[in-house]
Amino acid sequence: MLRERVDIALGERSYPIFIGPGLLADGALLAANITARDVLIVTNETVAPLYLDVFVDALRESLAGRHAASVVLPDGESHKTLDSLQLIVDALVESRMNRDAAVIALGGGVVGDMAGFAAACYQRGIDYVQVPTTLLAQVDSSVGGKTAVNHPKAKNMIGAFHQPRCVIADTATLATLPEREYRAGLAEVVKYGFVHDTDFLGWLEQRADALLARDEEAVIHAIRRSCEIKAEVVGIDEREQGLRAILNFGHTFGHAIETATGYGTWLHGEAVAAGMVVATDLSQRLGWISAADRDRVGELLKRFGLPIAAPRIGTDRAAQLMGMDKKVLGGKLRLVLLRKLGQADVVGDYSKQALDATLQTHFG
Repeated sequence: MLRERVDIALGERSYPIFIGPGLLADGALLAANITARDVLIVTNETVAPLYLDVFVDALRESLAGRHAASVVLPDGESHKTLDSLQLIVDALVESRMNRDAAVIALGGGVVGDMAGFAAACYQRGIDYVQVPTTLLAQVDSSVGGKTAVNHPKAKNMIGAFHQPRCVIADTATLATLPEREYRAGLAEVVKYGFVHDTDFLGWLEQRADALLARDEEAVIHAIRRSCEIKAEVVGIDEREQGLRAILNFGHTFGHAIETATGYGTWLHGEAVAAGMVVATDLSQRLGWISAADRDRVGELLKRFGLPIAAPRIGTDRAAQLMGMDKKVLGGKLRLVLLRKLGQADVVGDYSKQALDATLQTHFG
């Protein structure tokens, strides 16, 4: 059975990522890595019927009489709100959990972000464990300690950095993932090739058909390499003061799409895919990459069935929403752009005329 481990090196906050099939039911693995006195499992209405009982049964042998409670949230990005966060905190209080308790996030990126934020806030911070069940969460949102909920006017605007104790990515859960959700996760996978590793980018182009068919070996390699790249970047820049921001390639434009169209209308990965096309277009207009490289980005995204055309939300609306981005510094919007394929940079000295032309082309 294929199993992989990647480690996030953050000193006393270091933790492992376990990747492979069947991990949800591996009582020995759970017992070795979930050691809190009591646990609250946070999941949603879609994941709970599929995996909650299996996970609790496997966890039970390590609890040894300790208390386990669960809270099942409504599913979807539209529920990534302070109201949903309150449901998690209420469950922690009602279960009388203390600082030696832990929150376990069993679900996709929305569940992971909210559970992690609740853990960061509750009694000024308790442990949490990520058990991601979607491809996007397994390659991106479960790793690195960024937790948040959305504000109606801006995505992920309310949150905290709070690292998990471990990440347990059971690739068998991807078998029940709807095709659209799976393809949306591939957007975050190819992002790593665009911004950091052209060898990985070439591998993705060669193995695209295997990934679309959910070939186990290809999927596990893609997840492991994605986590390795994120581990390297987060290990250097945990709190996104510099290098880590390159992992937001496509996200400034993508978050504008998500907010403008209503959270959940576009899946996060879909919006990021279109956002990467916009960012690549601007990179080419600035003379940093060739038209051939710009087209290579779009072709791979299209091959994975991802949208490469942004919705026509209007240039003024796009600019307004981008102005709420967390990379705005000193009143200047910084953008993640490609200096070349495999090398991204966070820049604030781009041409306004080039940006205006890009926004008009894609959003006008």
